[in-house]
Amino acid sequence: MLFSFEVYSEQSAEEIVKARKALFSKNYSTAKKITSLTTDGEFDQAKQLILEMSENYKTLLNLFPDNTRDVFKTEALPAIWENKDDFNVLMNKASSDMIELSSLIETTDDMSIMLEKFMWGNCKSCHSKFRIPQ
Repeated sequence: MLFSFEVYSEQSAEEIVKARKALFSKNYSTAKKITSLTTDGEFDQAKQLILEMSENYKTLLNLFPDNTRDVFKTEALPAIWENKDDFNVLMNKASSDMIELSSLIETTDDMSIMLEKFMWGNCKSCHSKFRIPQ
């Protein structure tokens, strides 16, 4: 993780904001794909994407340095920087929940409940606390 922090610290604030927006966008499209794959019973492919999302949440921890707080066209609320520990806990929880989801994916009776609990619920929680309402 230290290496990725060093890489991001050399980027401009605008580049970091673009990187985090791209990663959040990727997570959203990946989550939709996971939902589709699990509906179709394609659990091995879904597991790979779930674990990729888990890593993405860890990466996001380094994409909110202080110099990106007031960058134009960011959807991040000041609450991220004001409550950085809470934000980090949420990103770590989302990462851990994705790992747990990957272990439960083939054994659950109702995949939609598991997806809501371990994946979509984290998205909603973060958006409600740390993102400008859409």
